[in-house]
Amino acid sequence: MGTLVVRGGRVIDETGERDADVLVRDGVIVEVGPGLDAPGAQVIDADGAVVAPGLVDIQVHFREPGREDAETVETGARAAALGGFTAVVAMPNTTPPLDDAKVVGAVLEQGRRASCHVAVAGCITRGREGHELAPMGELYDLGVRIFTDDGDCVADANVMRRAFEYARALPGAVIAQHAEDPALVAGGHMHEGEWSARLGIPGRPAAAEITIVARDLELARLTGGRYHVLHMSTAGATALVRAAKAEGVRVTAEASPQHFTLTDAECASFDPVFKMNPPLRSSDDVDAIVAGLVDGTIDAIATDHAPHPPASKELAFEEAPPGMLGVETALAVAITRLVEPGVLSLRDALARLSWQPARIAGLDAHGHGLPIAPGNAANLCVIDPSETWVVDPARSASKSRNTPWAGWKLTGRVRHTILRGEPVVINGEAVR
Repeated sequence: MGTLVVRGGRVIDETGERDADVLVRDGVIVEVGPGLDAPGAQVIDADGAVVAPGLVDIQVHFREPGREDAETVETGARAAALGGFTAVVAMPNTTPPLDDAKVVGAVLEQGRRASCHVAVAGCITRGREGHELAPMGELYDLGVRIFTDDGDCVADANVMRRAFEYARALPGAVIAQHAEDPALVAGGHMHEGEWSARLGIPGRPAAAEITIVARDLELARLTGGRYHVLHMSTAGATALVRAAKAEGVRVTAEASPQHFTLTDAECASFDPVFKMNPPLRSSDDVDAIVAGLVDGTIDAIATDHAPHPPASKELAFEEAPPGMLGVETALAVAITRLVEPGVLSLRDALARLSWQPARIAGLDAHGHGLPIAPGNAANLCVIDPSETWVVDPARSASKSRNTPWAGWKLTGRVRHTILRGEPVVINGEAVR
């Protein structure tokens, strides 16, 4: 590690905004202020740009182990770094699933060599089968702080209750849920509503999410456990979380860019790139998710980055797997959809993309999302909030190409990403 100066930017973090240079030595911020320099320092140009804590994505699918044809820890982390992320949480629906200390340890080892910090979510149940609790204590000792069977819902209320109770003995542990009742969504491929009826595609009703969130909030009340709603997508669930927060329930929630931007009308194209679980919802749901981001009901923007090989996304809509890419475009979609229209300030958008998700996942303890101040780890991103660009899937660092934003003109682009004081993206190009 050496010395570098991030020069000429506007620093934005949890403490506020100011014009300042940032001096970094051996991976740590040593000074923040105007006119900084150091002999032999590498200069990182931030003129006209924003310097922020590195972004943190608490829901990605890097597919390793088992589906390395779609993504690996290495390729996913590189794509994340290009999107400004210095830390991500990889979901456990791999093959085999992340319910075993040896498997988790192997993924963490891959992450240590990657372009961003790759943390791991552990399974709630063995094999993600929803019956017997996974060895949560062993996984916790490896550094796991989020437990979820993401990709599947823990449908058994008693199993979920026991997970909350067990996690209470693990400081900082969070139980996260893919909130879709499996019986209600069985056979469905898009949001159940006007468009599914028009298109003749079996639907997944909003009630599938709402009923699980309602049940889990009651379990969180009962046990005092920490509950996190993954990729929340409905107006009804948002209202429940808002009310529960007001009552003091320990609940947080996230939303993905697609759920505050796209609607189920996109499915009229029959293009499987718009298929995901939970599905794209109605315009009323989209408005409710935006309102939840504005008033703080929804704490984090998480991508649910879900790569699939091109051949699988070229199948018919009902046969194709759900999921879409997100790490390289999330910041720009948030700026374009929320910041440019004045819905959120840039600082509030960064809060939901950086320091708030870092706290949910316990990644602030690893130096992510912290204020840009002396003594803190130099995990930073430099953003040009006014640069416009067109999304070209062929230029993605991911092994997959299933982005719903292909051809979109977006505003806001990451110029540089710095991980523990080391540049991993310079001038929009990956250097590691």
